[in-house]
Amino acid sequence: MTRESLRTSWRRLPHPVRWVGAAAVGGTLIVIGVVLLVLPGPGLVLIALGVAVLATEFAWAESVLRRMKQAGSAAASGAKRMVSRRSADDGSG
Repeated sequence: MTRESLRTSWRRLPHPVRWVGAAAVGGTLIVIGVVLLVLPGPGLVLIALGVAVLATEFAWAESVLRRMKQAGSAAASGAKRMVSRRSADDGSG
């Protein structure tokens, strides 16, 4: 099933069914992600995935997801700057 056909099928479901489905799946992913923050596993990835699922139906989750993306972009650019600065300081750049 392609992404577009999946999206179309999802949108054809009645709103209360989509709402409950998104809340159940997204909430479960977030809870498992929080548990995996203290156990070995991809906790942050599952939390982000849970928020993305919730963002399909909830405006507040869209806002949280947007802030998470901005913070991730800022962290990635900061890491790139740090790596380039260290390589320049080492003379290996």
